[in-house]
Amino acid sequence: MSGPGADRSEALVRLERATFAYGRAAALVDLDLTLRAGELVGVVGPSGSGKTTLLKAILGTLRPSCGSVTRAGGLRIGYVPQVDSVSWSFPVTVEQVVLMARQGRVLPWASAAERRDVAALLERLGIDGLSRRHIRDLSGGQQQRVFLARALLDSPRLLLLDEPTSGVDVRTRHEILHLLAEVHGHGTTVLLTTHDLNGMAAHLPDLICLNRTVLARGRPHDVLAPPVLERTFGAPMDVLDHMGLPLVVDRGTSRSGGLGRGNGSA
Repeated sequence: MSGPGADRSEALVRLERATFAYGRAAALVDLDLTLRAGELVGVVGPSGSGKTTLLKAILGTLRPSCGSVTRAGGLRIGYVPQVDSVSWSFPVTVEQVVLMARQGRVLPWASAAERRDVAALLERLGIDGLSRRHIRDLSGGQQQRVFLARALLDSPRLLLLDEPTSGVDVRTRHEILHLLAEVHGHGTTVLLTTHDLNGMAAHLPDLICLNRTVLARGRPHDVLAPPVLERTFGAPMDVLDHMGLPLVVDRGTSRSGGLGRGNGSA
């Protein structure tokens, strides 16, 4: 699945035999991965599997201890962090958060053109009435939209999101899915991490199972399979068919007639 105008043959980021470590502790080992223009990819794996480390590797904030990372020339990358990793005590408005994306500004205040850019983006994301609101006063879904706006302000070719639906309700999760589909539909390559196998991962066209290295990649029906899931999460799981989508359930609860939590969190 690719957005219009995207050349699927173009590699935006390529990791080859790459290992990443914090001190002497390796977080990702011998990783081979290529992201091509126009892709929409989800990364699933348990806590500590290296999902956030992978995003840092792609961003270039973490360098490999061996192997290589190659990015397309002039590649602009937008990044949306986990909402719960942000300090909300800093007194800053929605508009100011979005403008933080403009790091090369000449003036210390926003120009009229920049304010227009921000206003247009907030309107596109359905939060145009919040520009003067303090970021800490918003709901989790609204905060996620603000950080998405910041990431999109400079029109990146690649958008990275770390657990974009963590801590939000079902309605907000669906809204975020639709927003990302719209962004992808305009030609932006999207890579996101998620622990939500049923509510998020099953709805994506391309999935990567990660646990310190890539264990599988493909369509949800191919990747969300019991043998792959057990290798990834270290626990037996069953997969049911629910309205044409894979539904992951804990093996014990599925055999006793319940659905279990089936979210793959650890």
